[in-house]
Amino acid sequence: MIITRSPLRISLGGGGTDLPSYYEKHSGFLIAAAIDKYVYITIHKTFVKELLIKYSKLEKVDHVGNIEHPIIRECLRELEMPGSYIEIASLADIPSGTGLGSSGSFTTALLKALHTHNNHIVSTRFLAEQACEIELERLREPIGKQDQYIASFGGITTFEFLPDGRVEVAPVKLPKETQYNLEDNLVLFFTGYSRSASSILKEQDDKSKQDNDEISNNLHFVKELGKRSLDALESGNLTEFGELMNVHWEHKKKRSGNMSNSKIDEWYELAIKNGAVGGKLIGAGGGGFLMFYTENKMKLRHTLMDAGLEEVRFRFDFEGTKVVVQ
Repeated sequence: MIITRSPLRISLGGGGTDLPSYYEKHSGFLIAAAIDKYVYITIHKTFVKELLIKYSKLEKVDHVGNIEHPIIRECLRELEMPGSYIEIASLADIPSGTGLGSSGSFTTALLKALHTHNNHIVSTRFLAEQACEIELERLREPIGKQDQYIASFGGITTFEFLPDGRVEVAPVKLPKETQYNLEDNLVLFFTGYSRSASSILKEQDDKSKQDNDEISNNLHFVKELGKRSLDALESGNLTEFGELMNVHWEHKKKRSGNMSNSKIDEWYELAIKNGAVGGKLIGAGGGGFLMFYTENKMKLRHTLMDAGLEEVRFRFDFEGTKVVVQ
């Protein structure tokens, strides 16, 4: 049996500039961090001539082309495994549709497992590129590249998305004390809302393709916020980083009317009044997790839990996608 795991992620600045419709014209830049919440994939051979696929559904098929799950189907096709009879199962610490990049984590974990099954040794970069090829090119999902890259690389990392498709990757140069303080002072709360990122991102993607000035200028500003956030992190000024999160959220909401709702706005205002320096919805928006930077964790935690939100505590992951059992 082979078991792989791939970390979920939080975005720390510049989110939205990793879509091809933007970076192919202007280059994109963002900061992301992998966290110790994972998607797991298990693979083992079966003794029956069928493919057994287990996720939120159960599929039993006799040919790759009959698999309903699009990512699993295309990954098997990519690795040219039409005659392989295996069982594939997935588990996740946090459900999909919550803004933590689960689709990219799923794809990288699955590809890592399939390569391991085929005795292939692949680089971290190759894994990220192959996952992007499958999700963005084959399946035509209107999404960006950050999820696949941060899942594959792990850590607290900057990504620059260049117009020719290349991605420059560099770790954030954080002093250890700053890293520990950042980890301790970021808090994550589940809103109870799940949603598909594709529907919200498609709106941004369509406007970018049409050279919509409002969207372009918004993303230009968000990209600069990402670079300012990097400067704040590397200089150890976490209060400024938290304040920039707040500015980012205000601009992020302007990209789509579906980015927030009255309840999320209410929780956000409650957090700002009770110890949060700044915060934002993680991912495309519309639901999922609210993340805040705070220097008064106890007050903020009690306030938001009393308001009905569930906290998910986390640490950073510096390993990225890996094999845990072989």
